[in-house]
Amino acid sequence: MASIPTFSSYSLLLKPNNTNTLFPNSNSSSSSCTLSLSPLFGTKLTLQRPISSSRSISITNFSATSETVPFNLPTDLNPQSDKPQKNPNPKWSARALKSYAMAEVEVRKLKYPKVGTESLLMGILIEGTSKAAKFLRANGITFFKVQEKTFEILGKSDYFFVSPVPPPMTEPLQKALDLAVNEKLKSGLGEEGEINVTHLLLGIWSLEEGAGRKVLSALGFNDEKAKEIAKTAASGDIDWSFQKKA
Repeated sequence: MASIPTFSSYSLLLKPNNTNTLFPNSNSSSSSCTLSLSPLFGTKLTLQRPISSSRSISITNFSATSETVPFNLPTDLNPQSDKPQKNPNPKWSARALKSYAMAEVEVRKLKYPKVGTESLLMGILIEGTSKAAKFLRANGITFFKVQEKTFEILGKSDYFFVSPVPPPMTEPLQKALDLAVNEKLKSGLGEEGEINVTHLLLGIWSLEEGAGRKVLSALGFNDEKAKEIAKTAASGDIDWSFQKKA
């Protein structure tokens, strides 16, 4: 996980309602002060004092925040499945990461406390450009139908509940991600290949106790369709079979 610093109200050590003098000594030969905002990226904020002025520069009510961008998804190195993972740092496709990011956004909109397999299923359909999303829509499984079934299975959250940022994942979703890694190995991509959205979908389907599988089953998805989409998993998220008509 990597944090990208932006101005907000949590991360900078300068607290609100307090005056922080950056140049307490007006006789100092230094005319600037540098604050390090992010050791990871080496980002710094430099304040320059006018040469003609000997007065101190003060900052009041200054605060900062950190936006988190996922570059990887957490997985268990020893999942309970028929094939153990071999690579401790699996690679995820851009569409897979975006699908998970959209799942987090949807969880906050629906005011659920955690990201579950049903949320990831909605994230896949919101992202919408992968082969897995197109396959689901072609079989009548749309975002609004998934959302409606999710409400029927899990119910609606309290209107006044505020989801944490970022929302944590449920244990079933953790298992589904582990199974997605193994689906990638089964598809013949090896340790170097990317885990794409099709693998995520197959991971959701493989977890029988997950809410995502219950939603898919209620909307007509079955093992035969899972086998059909699994045949295309090795070719990635994009359908390269399109040919321009003459």
